[in-house]
Amino acid sequence: MQRIGVIGVGEIGRAIVAGLSGGDEQAPEIFLSPRGARAAAELSARYAGVQVCADNQEVVDRSDLVIIAVRGPDRHEALAGLTVGADKIVVNVMAGVANEDLRRTLATDAALVRAIPLPPIRERRSVTVTCPSHPVVDALFDRLGGALPVADEAAFDVFSTVTGTLTTQYHFLAALTSWAVAHGVRSDDADRYVRSLFLGLAGTLGDGTRSLEQLAADHETPNGSNERIRTTWFTSANSEALHKALDDLLAVLRQG
Repeated sequence: MQRIGVIGVGEIGRAIVAGLSGGDEQAPEIFLSPRGARAAAELSARYAGVQVCADNQEVVDRSDLVIIAVRGPDRHEALAGLTVGADKIVVNVMAGVANEDLRRTLATDAALVRAIPLPPIRERRSVTVTCPSHPVVDALFDRLGGALPVADEAAFDVFSTVTGTLTTQYHFLAALTSWAVAHGVRSDDADRYVRSLFLGLAGTLGDGTRSLEQLAADHETPNGSNERIRTTWFTSANSEALHKALDDLLAVLRQG
């Protein structure tokens, strides 16, 4: 595998390094930027093939493929003055930053690919959306759980919008736990049960032979508890509100 550079060692950068460095396959050489110095030092100490560079230019110079994982608003400062040769491959994982925007910032003719890696890639069990399809980049994310190439950035932005619901799921689970506690259940017990309840969905979600609607139907009985909560809480008004929130986020992402 190519030499990999990572500029921006936050949650996603750390997950990428862990995913690439684990498993049975030979790990690539990985070069980290000094941004997030503590995290970079920890990764370098943990994995033999990971090195921390003096600056971002050294990351670029020593790598064949460079992953840009800084926060979007910080990109101009973090990438200022970088020279990126046309022979490099650049993977843009910054939310809301289009490839042409990044190309202008870097002033490069290098191949640019957007991607949406998620934290579970550290365990190699998360599909990563990519745009445009590139054999080297898709192979990289296939190693981390699977690549899902899409045709254009319009479709990519839709997937990016859906990704924006992740913390909503966590807050939903936290709300269930809080409700149970309010009714006299011990906090630790409520937390343990809610986690177990929804971890159990992982197996059924992996069954690609059934649609999500079919999975929901298979877990309901007529007039049963699940149907009661779904039909009284997930009303058409709530569905419309969710779609409105998603539409608003999509508009923001497309504005850059």
